[in-house]
Amino acid sequence: MKYTIIGGAGNISKPVAEKLLDAGHQVTVIGRNAKNLEGLVAKGAKAALGSVDDADFLIKAFAGADAVYTMVPPDYTATDWKNSIGRKGKNYATAIRANNIKYVVNLSSIGADMPEGAGPVSGLYRVEEALNELAGVHIKHLRPGYFFQNLLANVGMVKNLNIIGSNFGGPDFKLVMVDPADIAAIATDELLNLHFTGHSIRYIASDERTTDEIAKIIGAAISKPALPWVIFSDDQALDGMLQAGLSHEVAKNYAEMGHALRTGAMSADYWKHRPAGLQKTKLEDFAKSFAAVYNMPEVAVHH
Repeated sequence: MKYTIIGGAGNISKPVAEKLLDAGHQVTVIGRNAKNLEGLVAKGAKAALGSVDDADFLIKAFAGADAVYTMVPPDYTATDWKNSIGRKGKNYATAIRANNIKYVVNLSSIGADMPEGAGPVSGLYRVEEALNELAGVHIKHLRPGYFFQNLLANVGMVKNLNIIGSNFGGPDFKLVMVDPADIAAIATDELLNLHFTGHSIRYIASDERTTDEIAKIIGAAISKPALPWVIFSDDQALDGMLQAGLSHEVAKNYAEMGHALRTGAMSADYWKHRPAGLQKTKLEDFAKSFAAVYNMPEVAVHH
């Protein structure tokens, strides 16, 4: 089989490509940086260097593929983030149609059923819509929860303020979380077997915890057992992200996503179609990774 994988050096795409190569398949990996793809090329992958904003490049990169794995690489320079994400989805659909590809595994997200109001995830709604316009193509949309690794953005807050938090949370709120390794395992399984037909959705979750549990487990891992989870207002969350150096467009979208999480709108469809089992990585496992980053020595900055 011939596969094309977008985001070849990423923490999901790379293990997917490696497993497909190990199984003896031909794999083309799409990326922007040749150096980042060297390890995969050494294992037998073909590198396709270019931008997913370039439909002509994608048509060439998808040529001959039996199945493709699509995802939208983050672009924090976008001035209209949702539309930027949606345009990439249209480019993928164009390249799939041009090459008469029959199978697509697409990385989406919990909340991608929301056309508006979920920040960048409403951009992924547009990606799903663009792909679902393809006739005669079998598409599996993977909708994972909130990446554990997103919590690493709080390391500075924990160090400096002795709190962790966001503009979502509360005793009755459960955050659906996932580890990239668990997503990669499912994406690989779907690509190797190609048992799906039509257009379907698969939710992926590794753990479901209240925000107080998140604070307690991370606090225990860094010897701060009393670490509290603080719920910020949307404006406070926006200001905090702006102070951290994010562009207004990106910060605004992340604050909107947090709001959608807090109201429950973003995870409503997940709870209706909750997977039969959770994946293997738990919050306690991730807490060790959080502690490793938290305990890294500060890098001295010389001016």
